[in-house]
Amino acid sequence: MKVLVSVKRAIDYNVRIQIKSDGSGVVTDGVKHSMNPFDEIALEQAIRWKEAGTADEVVAVTIGPDPAAEQLRTALAFGCDRVIHVKTDEVVQPLTAARVFKAIAENERPQVFLMGKQAIDDDANQTGQMTSALLGWPQATFASVIELADDHARVTREIDAGLETLEVDLPAVITADLRLNEPRYLKLPNIMKAKKKPIEASSLAELGVAPAAMLETRKTAPPPQREAGVRVESVDELVAKLKEKNLL
Repeated sequence: MKVLVSVKRAIDYNVRIQIKSDGSGVVTDGVKHSMNPFDEIALEQAIRWKEAGTADEVVAVTIGPDPAAEQLRTALAFGCDRVIHVKTDEVVQPLTAARVFKAIAENERPQVFLMGKQAIDDDANQTGQMTSALLGWPQATFASVIELADDHARVTREIDAGLETLEVDLPAVITADLRLNEPRYLKLPNIMKAKKKPIEASSLAELGVAPAAMLETRKTAPPPQREAGVRVESVDELVAKLKEKNLL
């Protein structure tokens, strides 16, 4: 079984996001980037399948500028067999990413295409669903448990009412939620070995992918400052405060 995993380069979750002075976006120059945490969970799951003998090959793919190769080196340190870098310096929004992933999936023919449920930079939560639709494959999103069989996957997913279990035929697109697993800490020897491994390069043009129309961000602004909290002495005072603010 071949598993394809997408890994996106995103601003590290520990970084305090700063808005550019002209409001055109967030500051990215000189800012630490890492693999999108939800993609890291997806990658960990794929590697566990390989270690258990369920998967024969794990291939990671990313889209982005040259520095995105760092995230592919991380994927190799996890234990990926191969990595593919689709190079572009342009901003890639979900529909363009989904078109790229469709082309890669048609070339690689995996049984499972795993990805994080969303990226922490735009929180769009669209790419997995769009990729599934373009490929015409079943999808199972927000997976917290995945059980694979020869021709289908049984996926437990988190919904507002609790848990839901779906069964989808393979090949399928599955997106990982937070509780699917806890990614491993990488060992230094694996990181050093990953630095010497090859990265397959491609481009949108080589894949025959046309960028989709872009959504334009007109202005970015920080959220308003939160007011300081107020300590109340009783439930009656709390209710009065909430009524005062028209919250009850």
